[in-house]
Amino acid sequence: MNTVFMKAVIHRALLFAAVWLALTGADPGGFAAGLAVSVAAVWLSLHLLPARHPFKLWRMALHFPRFVIGSVRGGVDVALRAFAPTLRLNPGWIEVPSDLPDGARAALGGELSLMPGTLVAGSADGTLIVHLLDTDAGFDAAIPREEAEIAALIGRARAGAA
Repeated sequence: MNTVFMKAVIHRALLFAAVWLALTGADPGGFAAGLAVSVAAVWLSLHLLPARHPFKLWRMALHFPRFVIGSVRGGVDVALRAFAPTLRLNPGWIEVPSDLPDGARAALGGELSLMPGTLVAGSADGTLIVHLLDTDAGFDAAIPREEAEIAALIGRARAGAA
């Protein structure tokens, strides 16, 4: 077995075990079931999303606070727009080409949907279809930065990334 696969097994096992422990409150009576569920979850995750690129767990830990702050900012921005007497809206669609692998592109879509005023509505042929609440607000300028962050999480340098 190669090292990328073994790292994926270890990372996913730790993640699913941590989720199980959090859900059960680390009740010792749930350890046997948790072990079985974690093993099944690792197997299924590797089947559905095979490990092709090394995942940088420490980079995810560094990325998480920025992700949470961006999500809160996005929610506040949308709420302010919704309750403002004059809506600052100029909605529109953009297409964002991405050379990320499928799973990483899906993660990018999820992350972009949590940014202020953006929603990824789908993808086709390596391109994300993004709806913007305000095409004049410059939300689209942050997309390449987010793509570079996701690329770094999987250990992949992206050409032209800032």
